[in-house]
Amino acid sequence: MTELFAGATTVVAAKGKKVTVIQMNKDENAAELLEANALGPTGNLRAPTIRIGKRWLIGFNEDEYGKAIS
Repeated sequence: MTELFAGATTVVAAKGKKVTVIQMNKDENAAELLEANALGPTGNLRAPTIRIGKRWLIGFNEDEYGKAIS
């Protein structure tokens, strides 16, 4: 899965009100954080998932989407 996010600098994964921000180049355990937060219970990528430049938003959190599009 890390190949999909190879060019990403930041991945913001939301599960309900919980938001996890993963700094792909800085977090030593980025691959594990990505797998734990980006995949749903069926093993598929959570929806919605969008890429804005080098930033990815996974799952839905109104505040994070507001920050990303403003």
